[in-house]
Amino acid sequence: MINQYLEDYYNAVYDTNRNEAFRVIDEALAKGVQPEEVVFKIIVPAIDKMINALTTDLDATISQHFIASQVAEEITEKMLARFKIKPGMEGRVIIGTPLGDFHGLGKKIVAGCLRANLFMVEDIGLNISPEVFVDKAESFGAQVIGISSMMIHTATGENGPKMVKKILIQRGLENKIKLVVGGAPYRFDSDLYKEVGADAYADNGITATKVIRELLGEVKNETRA
Repeated sequence: MINQYLEDYYNAVYDTNRNEAFRVIDEALAKGVQPEEVVFKIIVPAIDKMINALTTDLDATISQHFIASQVAEEITEKMLARFKIKPGMEGRVIIGTPLGDFHGLGKKIVAGCLRANLFMVEDIGLNISPEVFVDKAESFGAQVIGISSMMIHTATGENGPKMVKKILIQRGLENKIKLVVGGAPYRFDSDLYKEVGADAYADNGITATKVIRELLGEVKNETRA
């Protein structure tokens, strides 16, 4: 039964039909599917499938993925409130674009995927200065800062990830708050993330989930040491 709902839900978000996606979930709940099953057996697998369609099969578009992430985020938030046992959150992440970069689609998709996987995420917006990235991370209690860049000059400029890492080091936070980057420039140079001082690079929402989970493990290990 759940597999059919997964297929129906995926087809709805693939067609960017928000109303149909919500109808499928409402029907699943009415038929006895539990909120926990909705998240972990329908929402998350559908996001995984969409990522594969976008990056491997090249069937899906960015706009389709964006809608899928938005819907996933909305449904997940509603389902979390109905969990019988409140799930523990994976960790806290802030995400934004660096100073001079006004392209926000990528970070919205990543934030949606992370929230669907039970990360607490604060999207701090576009055109963010290095100081604000670090200040927001501290106030939010984030273990990870995510910076999404569309252009090479915002990825490598002095007011981008390089300065964020410099400030983290100056404040003695480099072992408590990890830096992960993503966006078009990094897809053309697999080592660029190292040049800008990041701890890791994520190509999309699914790899971001995996990478950030690994970074959280590093923070916990370094904090205990």
